[in-house]
Parts: sequence; C-alpha cells; structure tokens
Amino acid sequence: MGSEPGDRDGARVILTRRHIFIVPTRHGLAFAGMLFLMLIGATNYQLSLGFALTFLLGAMGAVSILHAFRTLAGLEVCAGKTTPGFAGETVAFGIDLTNCSPRPRLALALSHPGGAIVRCDLSPGQTRRLALFTVADRRGWLKLQCLTVSTCYPLGLFRAWAPVALELRCLVYPRPEAARFPPPAVLQLLGGGRDGLGAGDDFLGLRDYRPGDSPRHIAWKAAAQERGTLTKLFGGHAAKEVWLDWEGLAGLETETRLSRLTRWVLDCDALGIPYGLRLPGTTRAPALTPEHRRACLEALALFGQEDPGRPGPTPRP
Repeated sequence: MGSEPGDRDGARVILTRRHIFIVPTRHGLAFAGMLFLMLIGATNYQLSLGFALTFLLGAMGAVSILHAFRTLAGLEVCAGKTTPGFAGETVAFGIDLTNCSPRPRLALALSHPGGAIVRCDLSPGQTRRLALFTVADRRGWLKLQCLTVSTCYPLGLFRAWAPVALELRCLVYPRPEAARFPPPAVLQLLGGGRDGLGAGDDFLGLRDYRPGDSPRHIAWKAAAQERGTLTKLFGGHAAKEVWLDWEGLAGLETETRLSRLTRWVLDCDALGIPYGLRLPGTTRAPALTPEHRRACLEALALFGQEDPGRPGPTPRP
C-alpha cells in the first residue's frame, strides 16, 4: 500500500492519493446544513451580502478538503521497535512518522482497533516515534491490526484517513504463574525440609513469604523489582545450577507447564542461579546472561507454534 518498490517486507509505507479517503465529520455536516439554510434565506430575501457570505464560507470548506488531503499525502510511516511482554500485560508497538515535505503536518492521529488514539504534529523534515499500546491476551506472536492515520486539519469539517498495513509484530511470553514453587532440583536438595528454610548457608531457591519468616531470609532484590515478597530457602548443599525440565511437570496442562517454567526462569534470573531449560525438541545449557533469559522465554513463547522461517517444536502431553 503506497510503499516503494524496495519495501517488500511491509516495514515502510508512503501514503499516496490512491489510499487517502476524505469524509465529512459531524461538524462538517452541520456546517453544510447551515450553508444550505443561508442560501435559501439569501434567495428568498434577495440579499447580495447573504450570497457573498454563503459562497465565502462554502469556499473555505472546500479549501479545507485540500488541506486535509495534503496533510497525509506523502507521509512516511515505518515500523518501529517493539518490546516483548508477558501475556495479560500491555505491550507497545513502535511507529515512526517522517515528514519529508517542507510544510508542517498538524493534528495527525494514529489509531488501531481496541487501542487509544495517539495524536501528534510534525515539523518539516521531522521524524517522531510513537507507541501504540494493546493488551496481549495470549502468548506467541502478536500482530498489530490495521493501523489508521487520520487528520481533521484545518477546520475539523472533514476527516482524511488512510489505512496502513505494516508487518509489525511483538513477541508475547507466557504469563508467569502467580504461585511460586521451587524447581524440582531445589526440592530434592531440601529433602524433608521443603516447608522450612533449611539449616545450611547455601541458597536453594525461594517461595512465597509466610508470617514468621525471618527478615534476613526475605529476597529484597525481588521485592525491589516488584515481584512480591519472597523468602529464600537455604540448605547444606549448594545448588550450582538448576535444570528446568518440561518432563518434570507431567500431569499438568501445556499452558500451565509453560506458565510455571516462565516463573522459574524469572526467579532464577533474579536470584542469580544458573539455569538450563529442557523442552521437547529444545535444550538450552545452564547459563545466567540476559541473552540466555531472552532465548529461554522465546522458546517458551513459541512452544508448539509456527514461527515464520523456523518450525516450532511439537507439544507433548
């Protein structure tokens, strides 16, 4: 749609006259009705000044159509950066608007189904990055629905709008499980003391805070990250690394498994425990880096789904 020949990936669109539509607003319809009544009155009473005022206002309305069209014509719309989020949260799609003309573009509005309208002005030669927000209802790739660029400039009598189809998508991670259960490896180290804090000095995992827990065992770093109040578990053996295994959650539904594994990835990363991830068809060796965290979350988000250019693993019960 209005894109240049080199923009086959749909990441850049330039609006042309073939894709701009103009319709009257409610104020425009009221304005047209007022002109009609003024014309009838001037005709009945043979008022020359009435004719002059009616035609002057009508000419202003007609010229406003041209200004509304020129505000959108030639506008460059590009797909910007998106930041992955978690299911149930609000994610942002970045949109770049570029004004390549020597005149300003005023009262621009961007909207998409189910999202709030974002407004801005563009000076000559200016590029602005805007963010369109939407709620991610499920994991996987979330594509931005049809984007609409519009303006009611200059008088608000007519609305010029253009639909824009951009290849813009955002990766949505599984929703982290609200309840916190230590990974199986940690439970094995705890042995019979699963519900206690342990007698040693080696960190084994974490669980939800319970009344009576010592303040010394509270995970203050996790609390500062607004992850809730958690209690650290300690024992006599050090957990140098933890494996987060899909097969260790047998009996749970697929989405429940993914939700719990996502929680374990976030908790291990926040507390500095090297962790590995085993999924059907995917294994990632233990590590503790931002790249490893991102790769694990991506594997969980795309589990059992088709990813363009790379087939996803097949889920197993």
